[in-house]
Amino acid sequence: MITTSGGGALICPDEAAKQEIMFYATQAREAYPYYQHEKIGYNYRMSNICAGIGRGQMHVLDAHIAHHKHVWRLYNELLATVPGIRLQGNPSPRYDSNFWLCTIVLDVALKVKGEDKAYAVTVQGAVGGAAGVTHATQNPHTAHEPNRNVEAMRMALDAAGVEARPLWKPMHLQPVYANNPAYVNGVSEQLFRQGLCLPAGPCVSDEDVRYIVAQIKEALA
Repeated sequence: MITTSGGGALICPDEAAKQEIMFYATQAREAYPYYQHEKIGYNYRMSNICAGIGRGQMHVLDAHIAHHKHVWRLYNELLATVPGIRLQGNPSPRYDSNFWLCTIVLDVALKVKGEDKAYAVTVQGAVGGAAGVTHATQNPHTAHEPNRNVEAMRMALDAAGVEARPLWKPMHLQPVYANNPAYVNGVSEQLFRQGLCLPAGPCVSDEDVRYIVAQIKEALA
């Protein structure tokens, strides 16, 4: 063991053991389009370089928040006339979301091209460019997953060069917490089944948003 400013570096000659260690050290994700956890994983690392980047980002925080809100308003304008798709917004004037995520909810009756191919094959690696190691899986399905039209839309956007991700899977639906008590009313499950996160970061331009919405419209059957 040696230190590399991030808590240590592990020297392991066994490649299989190394992969398993990296699996646990990078969130312990299974290979699905959404977050699926069957083991407890960790992601504690923050090197001095990452800490420095975070400190620098604080100086542009207000500008980033303003940009996220602008991107949301543009999505809201362009998606307003698209039937079966609803952009999530502030639930009431009491709230002031920073719209870190711009998420859409697809009506269960909405038809998307390629639904017959949704979940036809297993995912290789982690969707969304997340770093780390995932466990390979033989079954593309889990007990709780987004609807077929949501997965078909994600696949269509991915084919068009747009990174979209399902909403986070509720913690009480994760296999690793299957035996833990949960106090729920069904809202989180419904959002997971119908929701999709769209690009909204600081580098997303107005042209990008227009392209993404055009691809969403193109994907509708």
